[in-house]
Amino acid sequence: MNPYSNPYGQFSPLLTDLYQLTMLQSYMEHGMEDTAVFEMFIRKLPSGRNFLVAAGLEQVLDYLEHLRFSEEELVWLATRFPPHVIEYLEKFRFTGDVHALPESTIFFPNEPLIRITAPLPQAQLVESRIINLMHFETLIASKAARSVLVAPDKTLVDFGMRRAHGAEAGLLAARASYLAGFSGTATVLAGAVYDVPLYGTMAHSYIQAHNDELAAFEHFARSHPDNTVLLIDTYDTEKAAEKIVELTNKLSQTHIHGVRLDSGDLAQHARNVRRILDRGGLSETTIFASGNIDEHRLHALIQSGAPIDGFGIGTALDISSDAPALDCAYKLQEYAGKPRRKHSEGKATWPGRKQVLRNYDAYNRLTGDIVVLEDELSQTGKPLIKQFMQEGQRVQKKISLHDIRHNALSNYSQLPNAMTLLDPAPEYPVRISEKIQKLADQLDADHAVEP
Repeated sequence: MNPYSNPYGQFSPLLTDLYQLTMLQSYMEHGMEDTAVFEMFIRKLPSGRNFLVAAGLEQVLDYLEHLRFSEEELVWLATRFPPHVIEYLEKFRFTGDVHALPESTIFFPNEPLIRITAPLPQAQLVESRIINLMHFETLIASKAARSVLVAPDKTLVDFGMRRAHGAEAGLLAARASYLAGFSGTATVLAGAVYDVPLYGTMAHSYIQAHNDELAAFEHFARSHPDNTVLLIDTYDTEKAAEKIVELTNKLSQTHIHGVRLDSGDLAQHARNVRRILDRGGLSETTIFASGNIDEHRLHALIQSGAPIDGFGIGTALDISSDAPALDCAYKLQEYAGKPRRKHSEGKATWPGRKQVLRNYDAYNRLTGDIVVLEDELSQTGKPLIKQFMQEGQRVQKKISLHDIRHNALSNYSQLPNAMTLLDPAPEYPVRISEKIQKLADQLDADHAVEP
């Protein structure tokens, strides 16, 4: 079965966990189809992180809008589930509401990232894919934000698709990193699908395929006269820089936009190459660096004063190598009009439909959040959670990815200075309202007297 066989071009709705379907069957057979409220949240920050950046909501809304089971999928399911389940899935449409943090919102543990309000079988069925999408993009956007804060004036390009954990991961990593403030990506499909700016140079194989390095440079420059960026560390970096000067004098109609360094002591090579280029009259030719760079190495290169104008960041970004997963959960908070609370040791949840209120100081810097019940009116702060779908239909105008990126960059300016650094900052205050705590205590007491 083709995973893209769904008529809307999405991954098959069978990209889920089996227990979502087995629970759906049992809910139907026992008449449990009242309204359920689920919230997805992060339990704790990964080590070394000071905040998270919300991402992936657009993909979730698209998934919910187009969620359908194809005839091929239903035929396959019919070998495993009874006819009444197949009939339900044949007519399946998401008819619920979606409330969420807008993409690019800075958020913290125990703050709902998204809330799904729908008939219980629907809200349950969509759990796995919602987590799959929002977890990954939030993970990558939060990782990318660290490089953006370290190098706000540099060109940052996602180079990681080839080592991402699968095709969709590579594509969504390009989207998430651009959302978080990167300049663009090398992943061509992200340019076609999301209009992310594309960047690219050449590989060492292009140089090696030629008998002469200078000839390789010339051929590439003639093929791409408007955007010539040449990789110069295949053999001898400094000698290659001298050849760039020679080539520029030969090709008077071609501007060498930049050179790329991909190995060795990037800082020292950059200094040497800058001197050679400047001496040859190429002061406007940029230097771009790549090769196992993450936010820590990026910070070190910038602190060293290396004359590097841009960076390609690959594997460390697209797999979030230092923190490859977030401790996230999608939990039932209300069913049939009654609040619900999970009591599991170390994993208890705060019940009810929630809102996050954010407070700022006189300089518009974040000072603290309070998580409240949706209907609480006694607390102060800016509400962060907005409604995006009602009865299965979008209620917000779609925001362009470029505008979301602009919002992300603006949001960083509201962070306290300590939170913009790579080192751990003092924990950001997130309070749980007394009303939620009292509701949790009441549910605990009610649970304690159950037979």
